[in-house]
Amino acid sequence: MNAPSLPDSAWFKSSYSSGEGGECVEFAAAATHVHIRDSKQAGGPVLTVGPSAWTGFVGLVVG
Repeated sequence: MNAPSLPDSAWFKSSYSSGEGGECVEFAAAATHVHIRDSKQAGGPVLTVGPSAWTGFVGLVVG
């Protein structure tokens, strides 16, 4: 899926992303979906999931 029409201010970079050009993940939460992209390719592909899938993913990564 291509990037949805969201303003740049809607995207948040993961606090786990390094500032050295490594893993850079951004997410944007909408009312019914969460969009995930590579911050180095802002116009590139976007993964879109439901809120419960996002919550489960974050719980696995952080927990």
